[in-house]
Amino acid sequence: MLKSSLTICAVAVALLTISGAHAQAPPTATPAPVPEAMPWNVPYGTPIGIEQAKIVAAAAIAEAKKHGWKLALAIVEPTGDLVYFEKMDDTQYASIAIAQAKARSAAGFRRPTQALEEAVNGGSPGNATLPGVIATRGGFPLIENGKVIGAIGMSGGLSSQDAVAAKAGVDTVK
Repeated sequence: MLKSSLTICAVAVALLTISGAHAQAPPTATPAPVPEAMPWNVPYGTPIGIEQAKIVAAAAIAEAKKHGWKLALAIVEPTGDLVYFEKMDDTQYASIAIAQAKARSAAGFRRPTQALEEAVNGGSPGNATLPGVIATRGGFPLIENGKVIGAIGMSGGLSSQDAVAAKAGVDTVK
């Protein structure tokens, strides 16, 4: 009798604990308001050519060298197709593909890859599941006369270092 009473008490405590934990679950989040304007609505322009890509690359590589960073650089046209690539000596091999992926992501989404990183880290992890997303700094669209003409991606250092070097290239495009 004592044994069955203890069993009933144990089951009751377990049920109360489970139901108490359920009652304390946080409420579901309210969805963010829907903006009227489309973000990152920058039109595409005439694709970047090789000569301009070399100017962009030279500025970015010079910035990397100034700091002693060993980076890979990719410049793509708006479609994401490669226009120019450069890998500094002794850059990690994984950065070859990463630089190209950052450039393609920045061109395809018409925004810096840092914006995608911030979206994922800011509570929209679903963005990381979109095809072609690279949610880390180091990719920038190249915008000339208000139109995306391509993008640059850099990899090899910390993403903050990649971004600093890439931005130096971006700054050559007006």
